[in-house]
Amino acid sequence: MLTDPLADMLTRIRNALKAKFEKADIPSSRLKVSVANLLKREGYIKDFKILSSDNNKKILRVFLRYDEQNQSIITNIKRVSKPSLRIYARKGNIPSVRSGLGLVILSTSKGVKTDREARDLNIGGEVLCFVW
Repeated sequence: MLTDPLADMLTRIRNALKAKFEKADIPSSRLKVSVANLLKREGYIKDFKILSSDNNKKILRVFLRYDEQNQSIITNIKRVSKPSLRIYARKGNIPSVRSGLGLVILSTSKGVKTDREARDLNIGGEVLCFVW
């Protein structure tokens, strides 16, 4: 049993990027699919698929993205809010990563959003992770 499934997802992506893998397989959940959807929409990953395996378990397959020099598009991905220490940001105090060049993923009352979307909707939430 995992105590922090989202941290496990981010670690699997980070390890796959370091090993220059084409894809990373992760046990699926709705939160992980939402985060993968944001990463795809923002251009950090190529694509993702939800596969079903034995025992009716679903697997989220994330296809990683690299540039022409075979360097990963994601330089670093960091979990911020943890089960032992939740980090929340109000609508006026949403952090930015690398002066806006990175991405902050938030869990809000309107679903999982990026920092820019949360500022546009004028809502805050739990800061899940930083990506740059």
